[in-house]
Amino acid sequence: MTTPAKASDKLFSPFPIANGKIMLKHRVVLAPLTRNRCLPLQKDQPGNYNRVWVPDELVAEYYRQRTTYGGLLISEGITPSLEGNGMSGVPGLFHPAHLAGWKPVTDAVHAKGGYIYAQLWHAGRTTSEPFSEKPSVAPSVVPMEGDSGRVPPGYSGPVVYADHPPIELTKEHIKSTIDDYCNAAKMAMEAGFDGVEVHGGNGYLPEQFLSSNINKRTDEYGGSPEKRCRFVLDLMKGLAQAVGEENCAIRLSPFGLFNQARGEQRIETWSYLCKQLKEILPRMSYVSLIEPRYEQIQSVAEKDQMISSWGLDPTTINLKFLREILGDTPVFSAGGWNDTNCWGVVESGEYDALLFGRYFTSNPDFVERLKLGKSLTMYERDRFYGPFEDRERGYTDYSTWRQQGEKAKSTDGCLKIFSDLRWPSTERSKVCQNELERTEAPGICTAAPY
Repeated sequence: MTTPAKASDKLFSPFPIANGKIMLKHRVVLAPLTRNRCLPLQKDQPGNYNRVWVPDELVAEYYRQRTTYGGLLISEGITPSLEGNGMSGVPGLFHPAHLAGWKPVTDAVHAKGGYIYAQLWHAGRTTSEPFSEKPSVAPSVVPMEGDSGRVPPGYSGPVVYADHPPIELTKEHIKSTIDDYCNAAKMAMEAGFDGVEVHGGNGYLPEQFLSSNINKRTDEYGGSPEKRCRFVLDLMKGLAQAVGEENCAIRLSPFGLFNQARGEQRIETWSYLCKQLKEILPRMSYVSLIEPRYEQIQSVAEKDQMISSWGLDPTTINLKFLREILGDTPVFSAGGWNDTNCWGVVESGEYDALLFGRYFTSNPDFVERLKLGKSLTMYERDRFYGPFEDRERGYTDYSTWRQQGEKAKSTDGCLKIFSDLRWPSTERSKVCQNELERTEAPGICTAAPY
C-alpha cells in the first residue's frame, strides 16, 4: 500500500538557509544528479574533439519541471575548469557559453518561485587526460584502480587509469585550482544561481585531499587529519571571499567509499573539518551530508566490513557528532531516503532537510506526490546517464500523477497505466489488482486509482 499523506509532517514546514536570506517553504530538496544531457559546444572533428558541454532549453525544462514554490534544487555537478571534467555531457562554468546556457535554467526555476544552487564539481584523479586533454590532478600521484568505464572522445573503449596517472598538485597549482572554483562561483551568481555548493564527497578532488589512502603528501596539505583538511578549508575561505559565505555550502561523505576513497581516521578528519568550517564560515548556507551506510557501488555487507576495519560499529554509526559540531548551521542529509522512511526525521532534530535523487528523476512532481501520499513512478536506471541522441527520453518525458490520472480515465485496462509508470514488462504481467507488490524499492505502487 502507498504511504498515507503526510502533509502535516515537519518536512513540509518552512526553513531558512543562507543566513536567513532564503526561506524555504518545505524541506524536500532535489539532490545533485549527474544526467549528461548537455550539448557539445562544437562538433567533433578528427583530432579535434569537443571538450566543452553547455546546458540548453531541454536542461532548463528538466529543472523547471522539478521546481516547486519555495523549494530548493541542487544542480548536477558543474566543472569549474576543463581540467576538472570527468565525462562527456557534463556542463561547466568556465566558458562564456556557460553563462548564456545557465541563465535560462535559473530563470525557469525562479519563474516558479524556486531556488537553485550550483554544485561545483572537480573530478580530480577520477578523470584522465583522454577526457579533458589535460593531465588529471590529485594531491599525490596515486592513480585510480581499473578503468574509467566510460569511453573518451576518439577512443573505442574505456581507458585504464594507470596508463594516465594524475600529476601531483604543486602549491601554485592548488592556488590556481581554488581560483578556478572562485571564478566559477562568480559566474554562477552572475548566471542567477542562488548559491554554490562544493562537491566535497564521493572521492572527488576535495575528498581526495581528505583521504589518507590518496593524499600521501608530507607538506602542509597532508600527513595528518588537520593538514589533509587544509585544501578544503582554503577552498571554502576563497569562495566565501568571492561570493559571500552565506552563499556557500558543501557536500560531504564522511564515511563514503565511492571512487576508492578508503582513507582512515574518519571521525578525526571530518570532526576537525566541520569544527573549522563552523569557525571560519559561521554564516555558511548549509552542510549536506551523505548517510554513513549508504553507498553507490559497494553492498551493505562490503560497506559494513570497511567500517568495522576502522574500529567502528556499523550498526550504530551515525552523523550526530557532526550535527553537534555544526550547531545552528543547517544540515541536510542524503542517501537512501524515500517515501517510506523520511517521515519524522526532521522532527528528530538530526537534520533540517532531506535530499531525494533517483525518484526525482522519474517523478517531476515528486514533492506533491510525497505530500499527498501518491504512488511513485519507478525510475529507469539505464536512462540516468547520457549522452543520448534522444536526450529527452527518461529526462523530461515523465508524466505527473495528474497527467497519469487523465490517461488512465481514457484507457481500458491496466497495461496502459503500467506503460506510463514504466514498470518492466515482466512486472506488468503479475498484476490483476489495483496495486502491485513492491519490488525494488518500498513505496512504489503501480496502478493506484488517481
